[in-house]
Amino acid sequence: MPKRIAPLSDLQVRNAKPKEKQVTLFDGGGLYLLITPTGGKLWRLKYSLFGKEKLLALGTYPEISLADARQRREDARKQVANGIDPGEVKKAQKVSSGEGDENSFEVIAREWHGKFLLNKSESYRDKMLSNFERDVFPWIGRVAVKNLKAPELLSALRRIEGRGALETAHRTRSACSQVLRYAVATGRAERDCASDLIGALPPYKKGHRAALTDPKEVAPLLRAIDDYQGTFPVKCALKLAPLLFVRPGELRKAEWSEVDFKATEWRIPGDKMKMKNDHIVPLASQAVEILKELYPLTGHSKFLFPSPRSPLRPMSDNAILSALRRMGFEKDEMSGHGFRAMARTILDEVLHVRPDFIEHQLAHAVRDPNGRAYNRTAHLAERKKMMQAWADYLDDLKTRNGI
Repeated sequence: MPKRIAPLSDLQVRNAKPKEKQVTLFDGGGLYLLITPTGGKLWRLKYSLFGKEKLLALGTYPEISLADARQRREDARKQVANGIDPGEVKKAQKVSSGEGDENSFEVIAREWHGKFLLNKSESYRDKMLSNFERDVFPWIGRVAVKNLKAPELLSALRRIEGRGALETAHRTRSACSQVLRYAVATGRAERDCASDLIGALPPYKKGHRAALTDPKEVAPLLRAIDDYQGTFPVKCALKLAPLLFVRPGELRKAEWSEVDFKATEWRIPGDKMKMKNDHIVPLASQAVEILKELYPLTGHSKFLFPSPRSPLRPMSDNAILSALRRMGFEKDEMSGHGFRAMARTILDEVLHVRPDFIEHQLAHAVRDPNGRAYNRTAHLAERKKMMQAWADYLDDLKTRNGI
């Protein structure tokens, strides 16, 4: 049984003396007093949110008494219980000023972000928060949500539009609307002024991601990949992209523990997939060869393609895209996602593979004749043959210039 921590007393806190090294006095519930060698007495709170341990500074003694620190601990624990990160709330309150500190747009947005995006990927959550911090908080972050007016929000959106990011401007308006609806639901605002801005921005027509689908154009791309002069992991990722045609995020987050060399399969867990289903990617002999070449370099890492800054993170989502640009393929020619369209088109129109085999390998929500949803093992034997035939076709394509 774990040893129970006895609560601190006012006398203990008052009489605590500094030593050569930091001294930690625990009060319970994650709250402790940190005494520095110089005599400072700092209240700290350990807490866990979404499986991550975090630390919150609660102030200094004697400005913050033991009773005050305990109250702040309880306030923070209530926020955690509701899925709200007290550290993010404190950060937002620190940059806010004037009326509406606790109910400013930034405070509410961070609260909403920590509570309602749990079903999204970490990269999506990070990107959403980054967009707020870059495009929204500097302009309206300090404004109390109850006082926010549509023209103020539109001014921030116009700045995004002005730099040519019209799609981002539309997405930001939608995200702001969700924040404001949350503020209305929690009694901190009366209405969602972002809804008044529907139609205020020029319409944005989403286009298809650029892809090379003509075999005569694909051949030079494959040869350019073979000649790529960048880092070896990125080169391997580039060589695997057309062979496996998975989504860019799935490729860059691939882990060695998911690769089964004996079965020649890459088994992707559902939490990494867009459709949230486990997925099997058969590995052609060419793909296995690339992976075996890569293993001595990155096999010590969790990821096949670790970030050059930290083996604990996968490579950037821009790594493949940047490599394509350095090889001379422009934005309107080829994208990281374009390898999927390339495979789908050529497998169907040139190799005449059954469409349902292709759709299953693309991990799309395909239902069988009986109405059953996607099954990772469906048509697996046929898909293995398809993936090997596809890899052989790409090899042949490079040597005959797409003819």
